[in-house]
Amino acid sequence: MEAKYVLAYDIGTTGVKTCLFRIDSVITLLESASMGYHLYTLPDGGAEQDADEWWDAMAQTTKKLFAGSSVKPEDIAGISFCSQMQGVVVVDRDGNALRRPMSYMDQRAKKEVKEGISNGIQVASANIFKLIPYLMITGAVSSSVKDPIWKYKWIENNEPEIFSKIYKVFDVKDYLICRCTGEFKCTQDSAFGFLLYDTRKGKEGWSKRICDMVGFHMEHLPEIVQSTDMIGRLTEKAAAELGLAAGTPVFGGGGDASLIGVGAGAVGVGETHIYSGTSGWVCTVVDKQMVDTGAMIAAIVGAQPGKFNYFAEMETASKCFEWVKEHLAEDEIDLYLDKHDITESRENYESTYTNLYEFLNRVVADVPAGSNGVIFTPWLHGNRCPFEDPNAAGIFFNIKVDTGKSDMIRAVLEGICFHLRWMYERELKKAASVGPVRFVGGGALSPVTSQMLADILGTEVETVASPQNVGSVGAAAVIGVGIGLINSLDDVKSFIPADRKYTPNPDHKATYDKNFEVFKKMYSTNKKLFAELNG
Repeated sequence: MEAKYVLAYDIGTTGVKTCLFRIDSVITLLESASMGYHLYTLPDGGAEQDADEWWDAMAQTTKKLFAGSSVKPEDIAGISFCSQMQGVVVVDRDGNALRRPMSYMDQRAKKEVKEGISNGIQVASANIFKLIPYLMITGAVSSSVKDPIWKYKWIENNEPEIFSKIYKVFDVKDYLICRCTGEFKCTQDSAFGFLLYDTRKGKEGWSKRICDMVGFHMEHLPEIVQSTDMIGRLTEKAAAELGLAAGTPVFGGGGDASLIGVGAGAVGVGETHIYSGTSGWVCTVVDKQMVDTGAMIAAIVGAQPGKFNYFAEMETASKCFEWVKEHLAEDEIDLYLDKHDITESRENYESTYTNLYEFLNRVVADVPAGSNGVIFTPWLHGNRCPFEDPNAAGIFFNIKVDTGKSDMIRAVLEGICFHLRWMYERELKKAASVGPVRFVGGGALSPVTSQMLADILGTEVETVASPQNVGSVGAAAVIGVGIGLINSLDDVKSFIPADRKYTPNPDHKATYDKNFEVFKKMYSTNKKLFAELNG
């Protein structure tokens, strides 16, 4: 097989990471360059980013990457994207952003969601007469203030002059693809993320019934394509700005929730991956849509045609480690990292994140399983699954006179793993998991955490090379399929071999099972108190 070089852009909330890959019998990361950008938070609950900052970060990292590589821009067989999801970018007929893009974190549309879905007789925060057709058509329901529909309606209600100029509405990566190619298209997973998508119709999937029900103008929706489709070619203007060759093929790519599983190599029905980044999730590939409304778990459209990702998410996972670093570790135990806010840094924004795991390996490795009885709940920004409660918060429980900070730090790691087990076991009620669990994200950089996860889940865990870059690996795999190097996304696993394997330590089972049972009771025991303090 002749090797090909491809370029993947990972567009996150705090920065972009541009990755150069070689694809032959495996997908190999050769070079990468990172740059941060701003998240603008507003007093009314707004959260916005700047489209030109995204583009500038792409351009600077691309040029930096090729400046240090023997690979030339003209050698690139294709480019693609893995990005944050459920943003809203409104553009005119020339593809120009009409206002700053609204982040998935934007919560201004409280009035819109109440008027549009959360009124009358409700089940799961949705009007029952709208909920039923919604679930039949999309397999989910748009009842969150963060959903794209309500951001769009907020613009209509509050910025009518801008709204009148809208030609199309995009998610983040689809806007950037338009800027690369001039094409107004979006992938199926982006369409599903807007919760206006009829999952029974494939590329013809926009639902007129749902659009009419929520008041969304169908003419504002782009054409739907698959993740592995070539959308177009890099224009002369875009190529000059990015430092790439004009005419380079641009592929659909996907959102982070779609491509991280692909980059983990968990692509077969029943294969599970667990992600621990700022947030965390458990995801199992299934061949039909299913939903567990009681636990807020749903099978969502991903990058693989005919397959769905049965997806359970927690709000804060490795974000808890930032908190540990800043409030427990620095100064007191000689942590060598510089203290800085990674959301403000525009360069090397992930270096602290990576080094933090190296530090944790040293600090917690000598603390016994069970953290000497200390239990931590990782609900620092509320929680979503298997219970939804914005009032839930973090707890350190069972601290004694001889408890030390190292015990508490290990308890944070264990608390995250306990919550992942809680979601994993809830998923198993409807979706069988086969084979080892693939563990990815920044959390998988730590052998201590990886072994801990295997012990707490009671199942074998595998990690892959560069687990923090699996979104970009997924984008590279999409290109590999698009250019014919990989037969389909179903065959990706052989291109992404396991790097390390972790087998559960039976000596830790009794301790972890006991602590896990206590962990699960801590929410029900404290639910009313959370509401009293934070409601």
